[in-house]
Amino acid sequence: MIHETIGTDEWEWAGKPYAAIENVGQRDGSVLVVPVGSVEQHGHHLPVITDTLLVDAVVHGGAKSLRDDVPLLVAPPIWSGFSPHHLSLGGTLSLEFEHLRRTLEDVGRTGLENGFDAVCFVNGHGGNSAIIDALVSTLGKTADAEVLGTTYFTLATTEVSDLRESETGGMAHGGEYETSLMLYLRPDLVVDSMIEEGTRWDEHYDWAGGDLLDGGSLSVYRNFEEYSDTGDIGAPELASADKGERIYEAVTEELGALFTAVHEHNR
Repeated sequence: MIHETIGTDEWEWAGKPYAAIENVGQRDGSVLVVPVGSVEQHGHHLPVITDTLLVDAVVHGGAKSLRDDVPLLVAPPIWSGFSPHHLSLGGTLSLEFEHLRRTLEDVGRTGLENGFDAVCFVNGHGGNSAIIDALVSTLGKTADAEVLGTTYFTLATTEVSDLRESETGGMAHGGEYETSLMLYLRPDLVVDSMIEEGTRWDEHYDWAGGDLLDGGSLSVYRNFEEYSDTGDIGAPELASADKGERIYEAVTEELGALFTAVHEHNR
């Protein structure tokens, strides 16, 4: 339960008294990191908390890798994202686009009021990407601090590509990538008996991309059942805990490098 684990890491915002938060924020080059996830269906084998769990895990892994002199705090994750395309399959809790953008603006703005020199939003759900991009501008134009945003599965793509066994399309929603990470981080939440050969990405337009490592140059809206009867897309049958560990190490190393670069730029 969250009440048993929250605040156990020294870089957690939630476990500190307010004066301790301000002490970190007032140091040179201080960085606030906000993980942004979602609660949505991920097929029959993965829990609906997958996106939030994974982005929170990689952000904390990146924070753990930092030198002691990097002043950084990680906020509690924003657990609900923008997921209208998943609603018809059930199990999904979604915010409206503007509601989520304004929520993130408020979190970032009030977080920065504690003296932080930068805020970095780290996203874990493809449907949030446009909101994160917009937020960097809408908050950034008024904030007296640097505002940044990234999506974790767009990082370390060369290293992850070297690990994959599937062709393009296999590391899509609930596929080889996310299932491997879940098998490494929370195997107790993976329904092994429901892991089977997944539906491959089948989009009419070639420009729309193929999976998490190939986002494409064209956006198109479709309800998710147009892609998959089960709600997952990709090759979960090729996932493994060992592969998940190696993906985790590659992504957290790059996040750690990013956080360090943000700190050094804002000193």
